[in-house]
Amino acid sequence: MIANVNASLSPFRNGLAITCGMQATCAVCLCLSRAMISRMPEIDTALLASDLRVVLGQLIRRLRAEHRFPITQGTVLGRLDREGASSVSDLAVAERVRPQSMAQTVSDLEADGLVSRRPDPDDKRRAIVELTEHGRAALNDDRRHRDGWLAKTIADDFTPEEQAVLLQSSGLLRRLAES
Repeated sequence: MIANVNASLSPFRNGLAITCGMQATCAVCLCLSRAMISRMPEIDTALLASDLRVVLGQLIRRLRAEHRFPITQGTVLGRLDREGASSVSDLAVAERVRPQSMAQTVSDLEADGLVSRRPDPDDKRRAIVELTEHGRAALNDDRRHRDGWLAKTIADDFTPEEQAVLLQSSGLLRRLAES
């Protein structure tokens, strides 16, 4: 089996990036990859962290531009969809905003028919917020729109090899996000 290997790694403490392009059998490729890794300069993790922060921020802003409603509303709808019904105060804690700000966001969503409130059966002073069917449909439509943009960009602008790197990177980024 023939495999193309293209590696580009940065940043390093010495400021150099290693770029390697080769075509080899899988066994030779594996040996060469291991040899390359053992000779790699030490990675400057602070510089790597800074680069990741900037690039991920740019990607998040680009994805936010594809949202069909304000980001604060989208995050609340997404949380309610993933985690189920919640109180306004619990939503505020989860989103790291003031309860008053979350109450306003929930009121706006309720006015648009995207969420509803019902009394908390355990504490009548609190209200439980949940997605309506209209809210779930709007959220799913928004997700399809954003996923469609991202999928089209990946398909149109990246080679199959780059797509494979993105696939591998998503697992590493997930681990980073969960740590």
